[in-house]
Amino acid sequence: MMAFGQHKCLQGKRCTLETNAKMFWTGLSPDEAREVLVNKDKSKKDKRMPLKEAVSRFVKPGDNVGIGGFVNIRQPIATCHEMIRQGFKDLTLSFQSAGMAPELLAGAMMARPDHCSIKRIELAYWGHEAFGLAQAWRYLTERGMIEFEDWSNHNMSARFKAGAMGLPFIPSRGPLGGDIKNTSRTKIIDCPFTGRPIALVPASHPNVALIHVQAADMYGNCIIRGTDATCGEIAMASAHTIVTCEQLVSHELIVSNPKDVVIPFPAVDAVVHVPFGAYPGACRRHYYFNGDAIREFVGNITPMVKGGAADGLKAWYDANIFGVETFEDYIEKFSNKKLIADQLAEAFHSERLA
Repeated sequence: MMAFGQHKCLQGKRCTLETNAKMFWTGLSPDEAREVLVNKDKSKKDKRMPLKEAVSRFVKPGDNVGIGGFVNIRQPIATCHEMIRQGFKDLTLSFQSAGMAPELLAGAMMARPDHCSIKRIELAYWGHEAFGLAQAWRYLTERGMIEFEDWSNHNMSARFKAGAMGLPFIPSRGPLGGDIKNTSRTKIIDCPFTGRPIALVPASHPNVALIHVQAADMYGNCIIRGTDATCGEIAMASAHTIVTCEQLVSHELIVSNPKDVVIPFPAVDAVVHVPFGAYPGACRRHYYFNGDAIREFVGNITPMVKGGAADGLKAWYDANIFGVETFEDYIEKFSNKKLIADQLAEAFHSERLA
């Protein structure tokens, strides 16, 4: 496969939206999303369910999956573990900046291509910052195994914002300053008000969003501490949203300060209580990064990038995902001493940043 901007049938200069509408929209089209979201059950009902059930019900082959969080902060790690256990096929992953979540899904494709596969990535950044590069992305792209469409953080956020607002596109000056306009679905027009060039970026409507939050009630109202990371927009732009939370709290507590609610309950389809659900990444006010665990996982991919065998990566998945029943079983592999240390480290940083 080739990078997204090189596909003749998808590059705006070489084809028209009217004749290629199904290929232009990689998740739901704006019209499809509008129909789904208008008809969605918005009643205030109990949405608590096991993670296994949530993934089985809402993640389907060929879906566009929106990933919340930012790099390795509040990544939906528990949900990704369950997706890998159940298996997935031909997914498109859409995110602003992410680390362990797409790395886990892509690593599963490398270790078990018969069980897991990703077709395409739409992103601004994929990596681990201080903990190293995204080795799985390098492996898959260098071998032409996935398509990808490169955006900036601002423009990927704008795409989710357009989806959340029910608009088919949103104007942005971002793509005008670089090569994004040449390797994406960006359209350049003359602004009808100023006469100057303006870029239009297409809305993103994932089939399902995966979000991890600090607190939620049983109806799906969510509180996020620290950076929102466009999670509210991703949830409201998606046909379905799976939320995992550190704390499952009462509805009365959630609505006692309505301005704290970043994701409203009508956008959410499943609420799953999963403490440490973003680990070994960080979750503001709950725990800090486990850098050793992140480096260990990424280190098992590196030999394959260099042409080596997949033995180490397969062994990691067999031990930590396929060899356990639940994410809680995975967390039990870490010592209480380490988990408490990471909680204390976050408490120290939270106190300094408060």
